[in-house]
Amino acid sequence: MTDRICIASEGNQQVIISADDLLSCCDECGYGCEGGDPYQAWNYWVTNGIVTGSNYTTKSGCKPYPYPPCEHHIDAGRYKDHVYAVAQDVSSIQKEIMNHGPVEVAFDVYEDFEHYSSGIYKYTTGECLGGHAVKMLGWGTENGVDYWICANSWNSDWGENEATAPKDFVGCGRNSNWDNDTGGQETAYSIGK
Repeated sequence: MTDRICIASEGNQQVIISADDLLSCCDECGYGCEGGDPYQAWNYWVTNGIVTGSNYTTKSGCKPYPYPPCEHHIDAGRYKDHVYAVAQDVSSIQKEIMNHGPVEVAFDVYEDFEHYSSGIYKYTTGECLGGHAVKMLGWGTENGVDYWICANSWNSDWGENEATAPKDFVGCGRNSNWDNDTGGQETAYSIGK
């Protein structure tokens, strides 16, 4: 949301949308760091809007949120817009990222994903643990393997070196449906232009 607001305003609005507000105040969205429902999060964005503020203050991982009640936020200070789904094909997702910025995507997570440290992730072993949503930022090709570049919300000891990226990144191998050999996919969501 933050990136797309900046891109849509051609850099004139450089705000940070609060992940804390979404995680703490959206009862329908899920269970904070224990998972949630991306569709409900987007619905909350459209219906209620989200305030500005830093993400998890200065701490990484799942910490107590800085405020228990949500009533002290004022409606005038909230950002919101419409939401739309992006067609579930490589070309459409690439075009959306190029024209408007990152998209939210969801996929099935397997046990080996928890042990990812670098490079292009490809499922090798383990049971399905459930779904997971990430911010998809771009794509590339390495040694003939196409991949997506995604920012994960997990803490700083997961994934690639945090010093070289603003968030933890994972390159997930893709085929024509951008899923791995066993994982599924869900619609890529974006906020209005």
